[in-house]
Amino acid sequence: MALTSNKLYVLIATACSVGYGWLFFNISESFTDFSNFRVCLIKEVTRIPCPSCGTTRGVISLTKGHFLDAIYTNPFSVLVAAIMIIAPIWIVLDVVKKKTTLFHFYQRAEKIIIKPKIAIPLIVLVLLNWIWNIAKGL
Repeated sequence: MALTSNKLYVLIATACSVGYGWLFFNISESFTDFSNFRVCLIKEVTRIPCPSCGTTRGVISLTKGHFLDAIYTNPFSVLVAAIMIIAPIWIVLDVVKKKTTLFHFYQRAEKIIIKPKIAIPLIVLVLLNWIWNIAKGL
């Protein structure tokens, strides 16, 4: 089953919407009552943080202007925040202009990322981030 532009846009829009909801839930006052609430299945089962543990806290740090705290918490948070800002705008522009530039960008990026000389360093970065998360005791 091939990924069409419509499916990609719905997937990204859904992910961003869920992300904004999760971010709002974590920032809102009501969340402070559930300070022990965890979502990471890997951490709950193994007691070891996953490579993305701390991303929500990092994005929250970014919303408060604490860029270095966000990078320290999890560098992926900067990437996630950028996607959450850029992707919805890009989707709206594509819909309004009746184009599929995001879809074409995705296809080009996918072709580049699957090349071993790109994929292997990216995998190593994820593993290093995972080791760093474990060392920080996230």
